[in-house]
Amino acid sequence: MTQGGGSRKEATKPRNLLSTRRTTRLGTWNVRTMYEAGKALQVAREMEAYQLDILGLCETRWTNAGECQLASGETVLYSGHLEKNSPHTEGVGILLSTHAKMALIGWKTEGPRLISAEFRSHKKDINFHVIQGYASTNDKDQDVKETFYKMLLNTIDQIHKSTWVSPDQQTENQIDHICVNKKDRRSMRDFRVYRKCRRSFGQNLLISTIRQKLKRRQGIVNNHRHRYNVEFLREPSSREEFNVAVKNRFQVLETLGEDSSVKETWQAIKEGWTTVCQEVLGKQKREHKPWISATTLRKIEDRKKKNDQVNRSKTRAAKAKAQEEYTKAIKEVKVSVRQDKRNYVDDLAREAQEAAGAGNMRGLYETTKKLAGRYKNAGVPVKDKEGRLFTNPDEQKERWKEHFKELLNRPRPEKTV
Repeated sequence: MTQGGGSRKEATKPRNLLSTRRTTRLGTWNVRTMYEAGKALQVAREMEAYQLDILGLCETRWTNAGECQLASGETVLYSGHLEKNSPHTEGVGILLSTHAKMALIGWKTEGPRLISAEFRSHKKDINFHVIQGYASTNDKDQDVKETFYKMLLNTIDQIHKSTWVSPDQQTENQIDHICVNKKDRRSMRDFRVYRKCRRSFGQNLLISTIRQKLKRRQGIVNNHRHRYNVEFLREPSSREEFNVAVKNRFQVLETLGEDSSVKETWQAIKEGWTTVCQEVLGKQKREHKPWISATTLRKIEDRKKKNDQVNRSKTRAAKAKAQEEYTKAIKEVKVSVRQDKRNYVDDLAREAQEAAGAGNMRGLYETTKKLAGRYKNAGVPVKDKEGRLFTNPDEQKERWKEHFKELLNRPRPEKTV
């Protein structure tokens, strides 16, 4: 019991996003929509493929604002239109890896076009801020564009960057800078403005932390083990393709002479298996959805390859042909995802009916949970009396405290005759 409790405690222990020993990778992506079956799976797979810790999302088309956890472990902070019966348009979000979620301090939303989050770093008194915006296009009204950039500037101004403040404390500006040679830029660890010095000297102190970094030596081999997606071998066509590739590869090994050493033979065999697994099966990825079939996963990978062909096309005719094949692949993926979802729901409904007929309440409960979906709200934002969202845990606690204080201290209702 102690060992298990310690493991759970370690899993929920706060982490740091930025450190000197770990590289943090961020990205931003206009996904066009997240309001589509299987789209969260595809976005999470791409995030994992590029080894991103934080991925900003534009045009999610989700309504309301909140925080939800995917079945694969990633967390989505999202913000959309807050009005009732609002359309599924615009919307922004931030997709966090498990490590980034543990470093999350709090997040704020400014409607369907702006969301920001704050994370811990290796320095206790320095936090890391991420702002994801979805700017308006030029054909929008001038008032809409000005409103967005005004909200963006207000959000950025909350991050302390000024080094000079006027005597009347009304005007702030950044007038002090530290210049670094381009070659030594990698050695700069941190820049920070210390506001405490303003009290005695009238201006803020600007400090930079430097740690010498040397260029990594070339030729270092990374010998990490890889797992391959053996789920594809369940399909007859994929299994036949794998068998043919293995036979062709090992026919080459027969050309090795008898004078070959054991080490050379083993290296050739190892390279043969590795090459076939990479070309046919591909590296194993975490299963984000229990209802996504291997056929759909293969179609998703094929769609990605056809997208690469569009980008590599040199002529207009080749690009048009590749774009046509890519559009066809997109439709095939959507149809396959919807069919997988339908089959999965039908199977669960059949299992629930069988469990209810047999009186298996435990099985009925587990099946109903799966049927309801794996998405869950990890932290639903709390609103104040004016309707402003509280996404910070401390602010939510204070609001609940205020709510129950008013609820429990209400005057007694007058007795009616």
